[in-house]
Amino acid sequence: MQKRDDLDLDKFEKILKEREVQLEENIAQLKSELDVVGSDDGINDVEDLASLKNISSKDNTLLERQEEELKETLHALAKIKNGTYGICEKTGRSIPVERLEVNPIARYIVGAEDQN
Repeated sequence: MQKRDDLDLDKFEKILKEREVQLEENIAQLKSELDVVGSDDGINDVEDLASLKNISSKDNTLLERQEEELKETLHALAKIKNGTYGICEKTGRSIPVERLEVNPIARYIVGAEDQN
């Protein structure tokens, strides 16, 4: 694999770092909301309790997705540092710039995820 010289790595690093900050803020907020829901002892109404469980379930799903996206964002930032950003992890071919602009955490070229 060879380092990409056709990418503005500074631009992608800035985008990814901004997303990292946003994701960390979202994760902190979701964890705070889950703590509040989990510690609300004053609920006696079954409907209120069911509603809180539903909110908690949605927040947990959102939290998992945000944590996964943060992990992928950190992975992409590491690839910028080690010179492999924009290289498909399956084929070793260049990921099109247009794909990276739409999805800066892309690991593969389109269709490579299905290849064995």
